[in-house]
Amino acid sequence: MWNLAVEQLSMRAHRQAMPTAAERSRQLTDARHEFGWLAGGSTTVQQQALRDFERALLNWWGGTHRRPTWRKKGRHEGFRVTDGHGIRVEQLNRRWSRAWIPRVGWVKFRRTRTVPDARSFRVTRGPAGRWHIAFAAIPATIEAPGNFEVVGVDRGVAVTLAYSDGTMLHGPKPASVKPAAQALLRCKRGSNRRRKAKGRLARVHARNADRRKDFVEKASTDLARRFYLIRIEDLRVANMARSARGTVEAPGRNVRQKAGLNRSIMAGGWGMFASRLEDKAPGRVERINPAYTSQRCSACGHVAAENRQSQSCFRCVTCGHTSNADVNAARVIAAGRAVRGAENVSASKREPQHAPPKVA
Repeated sequence: MWNLAVEQLSMRAHRQAMPTAAERSRQLTDARHEFGWLAGGSTTVQQQALRDFERALLNWWGGTHRRPTWRKKGRHEGFRVTDGHGIRVEQLNRRWSRAWIPRVGWVKFRRTRTVPDARSFRVTRGPAGRWHIAFAAIPATIEAPGNFEVVGVDRGVAVTLAYSDGTMLHGPKPASVKPAAQALLRCKRGSNRRRKAKGRLARVHARNADRRKDFVEKASTDLARRFYLIRIEDLRVANMARSARGTVEAPGRNVRQKAGLNRSIMAGGWGMFASRLEDKAPGRVERINPAYTSQRCSACGHVAAENRQSQSCFRCVTCGHTSNADVNAARVIAAGRAVRGAENVSASKREPQHAPPKVA
């Protein structure tokens, strides 16, 4: 409590001592006169960076965002251009357009989608050395179909996405980064050979991320167009993918096995899939408690660990219902019959429940 009060007082003092916009502009002008490399850049872009920094501080003091950190060379490079600086974008042909960047001129870029009517855009350079231009605009939501169908989605490692209608999707297998990582370890720090090896490793990671994002975008769009109500597990992906390494005093167990599981979870894009699905179908996505969804029979509702005979085989010990384990879990999620707590497990084991009614 005392630390929180001290931190709040420190934030108020920093806020009162923060320079005004006019003072920051004068400081920028003096710095441009003193340093030639700074004067070579665009004034409007540098002023916008100061505005972004001020907004980051205000968000931090307001408690809505984390404390702003320094940008790292080669990882967080970029700048933003707003409409006050005159956004000019022209379409050249079916695939290419060009944008006017202050102090640079016209720059061509390849479109991956229709350029929206945005008030600002950001130019960034990723670790793989690729330049991107992103326009800040709220994407249009996908219209809900009139069939009022409900679907449950189970996310897993062996089967990335399993639907309650029997559909099973496997995410793209990521390319191995081990050869590029080992080559980087053999390079001397600060050498040109290490810089090139670092770029090769970054390109492998970038290609894996592109495949993962493409899979997530296509799967989420397909679900939002086909089904009216989408139910998914309420998973804490960040906690599930947390490292088991532990500390020196309390080292973790099965660290290598847990690291492999974490890589599989992140390769499936579980968190990205849920967030993109909620963006495309707002108000039509429900999160279900994931407790015992893999052990519950979708036909009679009986819960037992023996029902899950293997990774892919589900056989109810009470009614004999047989199905794919992931599809069965997806049907439990679609019915919204997930067990809410451990107190319901013993009752369900004593007496099988009636099958859940079918949703029209």
